[in-house]
Amino acid sequence: MKVDLGDLSAFVAVARAGGFRDAARATSSSASGLSDAVRRLEAKLGVRLLNRTTRSVVPTEAGRSLLARLDPVLNEIESALDVVNGFRDTPTGTLKLNVPMSAARLVLPSIVPRFLAAYPEIRLEVIADESFVDVLAAGCDAGIRYEERLEQDMIAVPIGPRVQRMAAAAAPDYLARCGRPQHPRDLLDHACMRARFASGVVTRWTFERDGEEIMIDPSGPLLVQIGGALDLAIDAIGGASEHQGPVTIEPKLVVRRSTGPPPDWEAAGS
Repeated sequence: MKVDLGDLSAFVAVARAGGFRDAARATSSSASGLSDAVRRLEAKLGVRLLNRTTRSVVPTEAGRSLLARLDPVLNEIESALDVVNGFRDTPTGTLKLNVPMSAARLVLPSIVPRFLAAYPEIRLEVIADESFVDVLAAGCDAGIRYEERLEQDMIAVPIGPRVQRMAAAAAPDYLARCGRPQHPRDLLDHACMRARFASGVVTRWTFERDGEEIMIDPSGPLLVQIGGALDLAIDAIGGASEHQGPVTIEPKLVVRRSTGPPPDWEAAGS
């Protein structure tokens, strides 16, 4: 049997107050509305719950029995709602994020410390991968995506720097052996490190100069999944590679004095 929770609450309020008017004042509702709710409940149950006189309203034996059972249940519901209200007043709990590794390196470091300081009751869980899974289906609360990878039905707000530059780099000893490319197409004849997403898509390299854009698909002896490619690019083969910067690649540029080929061209996201 389905019974409206509001009708049950109305019955309890009237039984506790001993009258419809007092119950209406206590619940900020109308006496007539409470009376209608009690009548619906009695009709649904097929039994009288309240004895009404001009002076008082008293529960029947059935009403007293029902009230004794409902009181602890409704009190528990009120306590549960108080717990939920606590989340509204002070954000607490676990916030689970799904982000690409580049965002974990370039975006989150400047945001996470301030966020945790502002919301000390939040436990932040960050899952960094390049799979671009469905954020909600993966059990996450939110995620970071580059604009071209946003689902149409997702609610999104800008976060982090509006522009992230890319850089093509090669180790000095490699350039000494193989020469420095002067044009992006020259990279087709060089040993380049390629990167691919977990989906299997291999990224192409895009270069821009004075409004001209060139996209190339170079080859090389090393193919790695996006996320841990930088050290392999420089340490393993000493060839050319393309990465986001400046944060990602700057430490290697400083330590190894790598030079970005080709000159006058700017690497862009593809």
